[in-house]
Amino acid sequence: MYAIVSIGGKQYKVKVGSEVKVEKLGLKGKKATLKEVLLISDGSKVEIGSPFVDKARVVCDILREDKAPKVISFKYRRRKNSKTKTGHRQPISVIKVKEIKIGGEKEETAE
Repeated sequence: MYAIVSIGGKQYKVKVGSEVKVEKLGLKGKKATLKEVLLISDGSKVEIGSPFVDKARVVCDILREDKAPKVISFKYRRRKNSKTKTGHRQPISVIKVKEIKIGGEKEETAE
């Protein structure tokens, strides 16, 4: 069984037990319920939302908050004696999916 969820404007394919690196959620060491589920598949049937699947939730634990690998931005202007080199590390959260469920009660949400 897998689901496609929307987190931070990006879409991720998640399975039970998988670890996913997503945009920083700010809920380190807590349990989160993702309610923006776009698609759920259990192998035999696929349920597609418009835009989200009704009463579908993905329960996950937030393992740690980290930084992504450094991205280098280098600008060079020829014959101008001008160059700029900067780096950026995007903050991320690493989540582990515990359960994918359709229907159920509301819990703490992270969007």
